[in-house]
Amino acid sequence: MKRRVCLAALILLLTLAFAGCGGEEAPEEEPEVAEAPVEEEAPPEEEAPSEDAEAPAEEPAAETPEEEDAEMRMKIGDTYVTVEWEKNESVAALRALTAEGPLAIEMSMYGGFEQVGAIGQRLPSSDAQTKTKAGDIVLYQSDQLVVFYGANSWAYTRLGHVTDQDAAGMAALLGNGDVTITIEGGER
Repeated sequence: MKRRVCLAALILLLTLAFAGCGGEEAPEEEPEVAEAPVEEEAPPEEEAPSEDAEAPAEEPAAETPEEEDAEMRMKIGDTYVTVEWEKNESVAALRALTAEGPLAIEMSMYGGFEQVGAIGQRLPSSDAQTKTKAGDIVLYQSDQLVVFYGANSWAYTRLGHVTDQDAAGMAALLGNGDVTITIEGGER
């Protein structure tokens, strides 16, 4: 009887020991975690050269995309928001459309996390499965603007991201009923 109990305990112990040693996934997870801080450290390194004597030569190149972004502005209701626009043909087409005059889009709440509105014409798109978060601006089915105050995952074409509002700010702007979004500026 003692032999059976000892044998059962030994088998259980060996099973637990082998089960604990068999997982090689933990080392793979550690490099992924290590990659995130490397990406976070990269911007300070980029900022450091801009503070050097060579910074004035680099600043005009950095201002050009900002000037392009400043040409096209977005207003949610009566509030202007700062948008970092993507560099793709969908945004170029939207920019050309707004060059004719401000584009007012009547938005409707949908799903408790986004506002959706018809642009009035089709834009070029390159839909891809996308995870969105508050502040993301996307094109849906080539002819609808979607602005998020929550999160979702679907096939969209990214247009930009509101950079001066956090999730609570986006919820305050979009989560209390239908709004009008106006996009203005564009090419001249």
